[in-house]
Amino acid sequence: MKKQPEVQVAPSLLSADFSRLAQQVKWLDAAGAKYLHIDVMDGSFVPNITFGSCVIKALRKYTRALFDVHLMIIDPLKYIDVFSDCGADLVTVHLEAVSANPGIVLDAIKKRGKKAGLSIKPKTPAENLYPYLPYIDLALVMRVEPGFGGQKFMPEALPKIEKIGSRIRTNGFNCLLEVDGGIDETNAAQAVSAGARLLVAGSSVFGKKDPKKAYLGLMKTANAVKKGAQKRRV
Repeated sequence: MKKQPEVQVAPSLLSADFSRLAQQVKWLDAAGAKYLHIDVMDGSFVPNITFGSCVIKALRKYTRALFDVHLMIIDPLKYIDVFSDCGADLVTVHLEAVSANPGIVLDAIKKRGKKAGLSIKPKTPAENLYPYLPYIDLALVMRVEPGFGGQKFMPEALPKIEKIGSRIRTNGFNCLLEVDGGIDETNAAQAVSAGARLLVAGSSVFGKKDPKKAYLGLMKTANAVKKGAQKRRV
């Protein structure tokens, strides 16, 4: 069986101080953050409007982290080139937004040399994602209804994470399982135990007095869970 990668925490800029984005991104870069999660919302697919490509482009020079760009927009195919050009490393679209042509959208992302991700909302069954797991680089499971940061996680989403995580491990798919929604030090263990290897953390990082320290603490907690699980298997 393929060795599971180290758990990573992707701080979500949705919860950052928008007046100090560059400074906070630099703090996290200094802490060694390998991913930054950037939610792009259009006010139609979800009831909020957030970052555009110009903000992502402006932040690109302040960090070496991979930009994990989550498109929560209608008809994302129109914008693959725009977000590829502005500095995205990984582009994730919602299955619910591309249900008529997921293959076309995923191919467009990969043709631009980017990692392709597919996300599902809390009410979408895990099984709907199964056909795409062999072809995508990331599967993103939402534990809250997308649109606003600071929401509490939905424990009922855990069986879905377990199903998808098991499917990935059993078949040896080269697909990273990401979980987004209410992640903090009190529940990160549940997501990691269920199979998540990338945790999106918003207010539990940026809502703290020292985001850098909060990020490092969450990384330590998440990977302690993973190491403990490995020892039990041995």
